[in-house]
Amino acid sequence: MTAPEIILASASPRRSELLRAIAIDFRVIAADVDETILKNETGPELVYRLSQLKARAIAKDSPNALVIAADTVVVLDNKILEKPKDSSQNAKFIEQLANKAHQVYTGHSVIYKDKVISKTVKTDVYFRDLNKKEIAWYTSTKEGLDKAGGYGIQGKGSVLVEKINGCYFNVMGLSLANIVNMAKELGVELV
Repeated sequence: MTAPEIILASASPRRSELLRAIAIDFRVIAADVDETILKNETGPELVYRLSQLKARAIAKDSPNALVIAADTVVVLDNKILEKPKDSSQNAKFIEQLANKAHQVYTGHSVIYKDKVISKTVKTDVYFRDLNKKEIAWYTSTKEGLDKAGGYGIQGKGSVLVEKINGCYFNVMGLSLANIVNMAKELGVELV
């Protein structure tokens, strides 16, 4: 049996980078779905729902492909911190996260031949204590503007993080071990 075409239903450069790191041949087709948070929706519920919506949106036009979709949010004290709107909001996010633990949830959905598996992975992230100068420095890099919670653990934001409990790659937006296991459940060996 030949391996199916693999489609990543995400324009995230970090997700593409992660899949390339394990030498998976794939193409990117970004899913265009409404990402509005529903009333009373929690972070885990949101990412689970959005990952399924994204996967289904792409799978309907590519029924023989293995479609991988994901959505990530940062949650602090049960409040979802989305991507910051500007540098000022980015600084507020980092200030709120400083010296505290928060959760990063990524919903993962994999579809192959009309079968879908969806799972949410949680990672606890602990920021170190930060002063105003450090927060100003980080937000001036603009690295966090396109990222949930306003930071990237894999870049300059690595200096903000004291420790994590869980999957590091989940914080980047895609738990590779989770994706490999989900694909295997659908009969596709990625590694």
